[in-house]
Amino acid sequence: MSAVVTPLPSVEPRRLGLTVLVRGLEVQAAIGVHAHEHGRLQPLFVDVELDLGAAPIRTLSDTLDYEGVARIARELAGGEHVALVETFAERVALACLDDHRVLAVKVRVEKPGAIPGAAAAGCEVAYSR
Repeated sequence: MSAVVTPLPSVEPRRLGLTVLVRGLEVQAAIGVHAHEHGRLQPLFVDVELDLGAAPIRTLSDTLDYEGVARIARELAGGEHVALVETFAERVALACLDDHRVLAVKVRVEKPGAIPGAAAAGCEVAYSR
């Protein structure tokens, strides 16, 4: 006895979403709550994930330029002293959300050397519209 195989109907692929990434961006920031952290720069590693939704991408203006995301992190790192890594992460996330194409953002910030024996300490923050 042989089985009858019915072909599946042809279905066009459908975009579920697009995420733009910047990972492992090193910036130098005036950051920290302790007295020995004031008046000097410290390295931070920044990861940013931007959800642009399912809109079609035809040109650069439909998406985000990676360098623009890096510029946001660098400019914020080069600004005034920030006490908390969490505050820095929130500022990066909210600045990214200023772009109307960004539906959601996740920012992870790691501070190497913050805890002896650990590769890094840090935080991750997420926002959406």
